Amino acid sequence: MIAVTLDRPWLIADLGQPLRLLSFAPHRPGFVSASRVLWREVRNADLTREFDAISWLGHEMSARGDDDAIGMLTSRNIGQNHLESAVSGRISASCLATVGLTNAERVGHRLPALAGAYGTINLLAVTDAPLSDTAMIEAMTIAAEARTAAVITHGPDLPTGRATGTGTDCIVLGCPGGSTAYAGLHTDVGEALGRAVYNAVAKGTREWMETRGA
Repeated sequence: MIAVTLDRPWLIADLGQPLRLLSFAPHRPGFVSASRVLWREVRNADLTREFDAISWLGHEMSARGDDDAIGMLTSRNIGQNHLESAVSGRISASCLATVGLTNAERVGHRLPALAGAYGTINLLAVTDAPLSDTAMIEAMTIAAEARTAAVITHGPDLPTGRATGTGTDCIVLGCPGGSTAYAGLHTDVGEALGRAVYNAVAKGTREWMETRGA
């Protein structure tokens, strides 16, 4: 469902065919059709307040002929990516995630920004369930819930409480276009998506914690 290629400084997820995608990615956000999702690795030192990251990423995507792909940015080592799959009933789902927690936050609270400290959870969650636009929005909430549950279970404690994510997380959700109306926790697609995202983010979070000596 997701074919992964590491071509530094790019991590490329090939979906095999154009899918309906929903995201708040910096390059081609919203509801779009695409067959590839790319991560662009950057250095923390590059991400100054004056740096126009969105315009720069658009130029980088165009330079490699991927204007029509979705693009995300991360300062996480893209070699440390995690791909997990899950099945519920006749529905399959996969998630590719990179997990950095340098700028972790607890939802509803905000810590002072640390200069040059950027980390993010970027994930692509894909299912073969043909979802309506409304169901895709619901499925996006399932992916976010699974990400948060994984970080709460395996992630760091902050002065504001246990981390629930980072200040720059990004989620891309993909599926065939269709008329399936629901994608909640009681459905096969909700279960498969939730498990795939949870497992991918949990592995990435544990890896991040271990490399930080936490």
